[in-house]
Amino acid sequence: MEHSLWGHLPLLMRSNSKESIEYIFQALWRTRKTGLDSTDRDVIKDMLQLDHANDLDPLLACLRVLIRRCINENDIEKLFPREVSPELQRLLTILFQKFQGEWRNDEYKDQGILPRLKTMTWNMADHDTESTDPAAVINLKLLDDTQSVLGETEVKFQVEKDALQTMLKSMYCIRDQLSNTGGTSSGQAQETSIL
Repeated sequence: MEHSLWGHLPLLMRSNSKESIEYIFQALWRTRKTGLDSTDRDVIKDMLQLDHANDLDPLLACLRVLIRRCINENDIEKLFPREVSPELQRLLTILFQKFQGEWRNDEYKDQGILPRLKTMTWNMADHDTESTDPAAVINLKLLDDTQSVLGETEVKFQVEKDALQTMLKSMYCIRDQLSNTGGTSSGQAQETSIL
């Protein structure tokens, strides 16, 4: 199966320019959830000078597999087996290096990846003498791995004693569930009202 899959890649060399092949990858990525429409299929067929539409589908399937592997592979040169010509490998490596960051970002966004907690600090809130309850101001720094340059977001919120007690109780439950491998599945959401 793998060998027959890679056997369709040389059809890319029928293209008259690197830009044409770049267009094909952009079209495949843009339509990754919907599939290519008939207009895109006709454009690609013309770019590759294919006589039969039946030649297009195996090639597109091969390219989709390569795109998926490119997203997950750090060393792009490991993507290609020996039967792929060095000239085609060089061309695809250049294109994959160009698009890999964008594809990974989009993939993370599609999966709904959440930012990670980098640091947490806190201090007592400045209250005037008329204020009744003391409160803490909590400052979280979150790290967003989905950006090509790691992004950092800062979130501040104020918590009074009762709300902090409820929050700590929930955090202990989370800690216990993370420690217990037989605990609640990750798909279940838990909600605790602080109000």
